[in-house]
Amino acid sequence: MCLGVPMKVVEVDPAVGELGGLRCKINLSLLDSVSVGDYVIVHAGYAIEKLDEKVARKTLQFMSTLSRGGSRTAPTPGHDRI
Repeated sequence: MCLGVPMKVVEVDPAVGELGGLRCKINLSLLDSVSVGDYVIVHAGYAIEKLDEKVARKTLQFMSTLSRGGSRTAPTPGHDRI
């Protein structure tokens, strides 16, 4: 299974993303007009999609819940259950 994770862009040249206080280089070449502060989904080092901040935060919260052994039921799209 592959996993793309939301990361906040903290630098763009060279591009750096941040997740949970950890920073790593990311490749932004697949996206147009990414700015510092944007959230992107990163897979294998490549930003593959821009993400709304609210959606990114909910996704990160859900992933955190899973890592702590919480509910394994994903939120229904369009519902604020996280």
